[in-house]
Amino acid sequence: MLPELICPTDDGRGLPGQPVPLLLWRLPDPLCAISSAPAGGGIGLRTWVMNATVPMTYANTDPEAHLGELAARRGLAGAGVGMLTGVDVADRVVASDGGVVVTATVGIGTPTWAADDCGVGVAGGIGTINVVVVVPVRLTEAALVNVVSTVAEAKAQALWSLGVEGTGTATDAVCVLCPPAGRSECFGGPRSRWGSRVARAVHAALLDGGGRWLASGVAWSCKTFLT
Repeated sequence: MLPELICPTDDGRGLPGQPVPLLLWRLPDPLCAISSAPAGGGIGLRTWVMNATVPMTYANTDPEAHLGELAARRGLAGAGVGMLTGVDVADRVVASDGGVVVTATVGIGTPTWAADDCGVGVAGGIGTINVVVVVPVRLTEAALVNVVSTVAEAKAQALWSLGVEGTGTATDAVCVLCPPAGRSECFGGPRSRWGSRVARAVHAALLDGGGRWLASGVAWSCKTFLT
């Protein structure tokens, strides 16, 4: 399941008339989701997922409401998941493994260690890794939580492989989707049947996207001279 790339000019994320990219998953049927995104986070049924580029000057203090407005402009109904990033989402990377599909947008300009002592709320510069994982089988809620942990482990492994000094960035978000019906899989750890596939796909996507970022990565704002 892959997202649609659209570039609206009418939703206030850029200068008047300026196209700003976003990725949109329009789900034919609601899927069970677990997410840490600012809009639609938690666990529940979701009908759409959005990953939207914003300029590095973005200062909206209610991103959940803003993402709701973006969804309404696209005619999306029902509950969904919304993510934001300073990365150009047109540069998304996709990896798959045994039926699992991972789409990631990768910015690692400001990596951090999870246990760093830099202080609460200190997160500047360019850097967000957003990961959307689609698993084709039903997962129990416990397995969904386990898959989120597996995503984090695979991300950290990929960053280590790239020589990045950090386990992620302070603004990373994840969304895992699966069918709400069918026989439930109870495990999502890295050595489980489906967790191992998630881990390999996330690792591959982050190696690809992270390698591209380290080679030439800049924020969307810099690409478009919008600061």
